[in-house]
Amino acid sequence: MSDEDGLFIDALAVGMGRASASAASVPFVGKASAWNSRRCCGHELNDIRTLGVMGEPNDNELWRRAASGEAEAFGLLYERHARAIYNYVFRRCADWSLAEDLTSAVFLEAYRRRSTVAIEPDKVLPWLFGVATNVLRNQRRTLRRHDEALRRLPPSEPTQATAAEAAARVDAERRMESVLAALEALPESDRDVLALCVWSELSYEDAAVALRVPIGTVRSRLSRARTRLAELADGRGHERDVLPHEGVCES
Repeated sequence: MSDEDGLFIDALAVGMGRASASAASVPFVGKASAWNSRRCCGHELNDIRTLGVMGEPNDNELWRRAASGEAEAFGLLYERHARAIYNYVFRRCADWSLAEDLTSAVFLEAYRRRSTVAIEPDKVLPWLFGVATNVLRNQRRTLRRHDEALRRLPPSEPTQATAAEAAARVDAERRMESVLAALEALPESDRDVLALCVWSELSYEDAAVALRVPIGTVRSRLSRARTRLAELADGRGHERDVLPHEGVCES
């Protein structure tokens, strides 16, 4: 394992340690239906990344400090955004365990690129969504490339899941698998926009940053996806599941 990967593990340990002190921010712990949590997306996260958390530096400052080699700054970014990325990844793969590995891979990719990427002001989180989208597209290659570092990551905090919670996790995976099956009729580029703008509630501007496309392209892809899904759902009752509008969980 490289020295840089060792520093990354230290940085994530900082983030995990801070997160474990607050139930509201534990990155990989939550009820099974957390994939549709509104606390982890939309306007609340926009405020967080612009203003910081309870007086802490905003994302711009944390990214600058992380790029200069400050592990704690990257740990704070992890603490702040791991849950949002994890939820997004789970919605795209419908597998809780795989989502954990892929989320770790997203932050490892981000850490390795921290000194070479110039991120627009207030766009750290959209950029992370873009990294997550690329990791999902190339998940086998990504996990193979980062296998050693991922195996050395500290485990997330253990939780005592009740039988009901365990069953709910399985049910959430099955429901998400059904949703993803319905989305297979859409081009991958349209599915990306749908997941970012509808499920993760990114603005058109932020989705454009994540996907590195013009805002107009995001608008047209989302419109096309909604139209196609409405056609597919006609008479089959699937549209409500594919385009959820209300949170169904507590986090």
